[in-house]
Amino acid sequence: MHIAIIGAGAWGTALAVSAAAHPGTPHEVSLWARDAVQVDAMRRDRVNQRYLPAIELPPSLVLRHWPDPGGATPHPALPLLGSASLIVIASPMAALRGMLESLRECSVPVVWLCKGFEQVRTDPDGAASVGLMGHEIQAQVAPALHAGVLSGPSFAQEVAQGQPAALVAASADAGVRAALVQAFHGPSLRIYASDDMVGVEVGGAVKNVLSIASGLCDGLQLGLNARAALITRGLHEMTRFGVALGARAETFMGLSGLGDLVLTATGDLSRNRRVGLALASGKTLAQAVQALGHVAEGVYCARTVVQRAQSLGVDMPIAAAVDALLDGRMDPAQAVAALMAREARDEV
Repeated sequence: MHIAIIGAGAWGTALAVSAAAHPGTPHEVSLWARDAVQVDAMRRDRVNQRYLPAIELPPSLVLRHWPDPGGATPHPALPLLGSASLIVIASPMAALRGMLESLRECSVPVVWLCKGFEQVRTDPDGAASVGLMGHEIQAQVAPALHAGVLSGPSFAQEVAQGQPAALVAASADAGVRAALVQAFHGPSLRIYASDDMVGVEVGGAVKNVLSIASGLCDGLQLGLNARAALITRGLHEMTRFGVALGARAETFMGLSGLGDLVLTATGDLSRNRRVGLALASGKTLAQAVQALGHVAEGVYCARTVVQRAQSLGVDMPIAAAVDALLDGRMDPAQAVAALMAREARDEV
């Protein structure tokens, strides 16, 4: 199986390393990066120094440069993908629309790894569009694609090291789900299949916002009781929101809901949790993001989550408090006080 992974950040690199080490019949794996200098350095040193400096790249992993399309139609790299039987987009959410547009003529499965909502865009007529999740973007720009998403609780460093993990392959297309299982399921990485693409994407997006709240909670030293309450009520928020968007409630009790939330809300490798910790210590949002050196999708999608929830009549007080904190309308202490001051209610 030829797997082409486009995007050589931490997660794209980790998945490429895992696939290249697949047991049994080895996969042909190519990892594509936009930065030609980065590609040359990875070829020379056999390590992704910027994102996974402690992980040696397997000798069989092919490293390629994904060129700037420069207005070309089709994309100049597409002929080189001709032999691929699975294409994985490992870009941040902000780049997903352009990647899907470039790949819209592909006949093989195209899946993405990013978790979040696209930032609100301005349409050519000047109207503002609501921020979309990956499956909604794909429906707009590449509706004919055999598309899916690979999500779940996964820190790149641990997957690259071959430590045990489990993910969810979500798609309405059984062939896409089967391709993802064939590509990545193995002794150290279990792949479960789901046809609830909406639920899997909502879980992956909203947990990022809730993880900022968890980092804030821990940074303010509010205690383990508070963290447990926050995670539990956050799961309620996530589920209500997802069901309103058409997801199945049971999806949020699985890997892409509860599993991913627990990981990113408690794990020290979580970028979004680290943003919350930094804000609790008195750093500005700009300082917190700069210190990461990576994208923290929760920072960019909190506003969209709240706006879409409000449009659906879904109450998401934790997400709203995070949005107010990130927007500078509340400081950390005020955000906590606002949550604790809510009126008593039944647990629903």
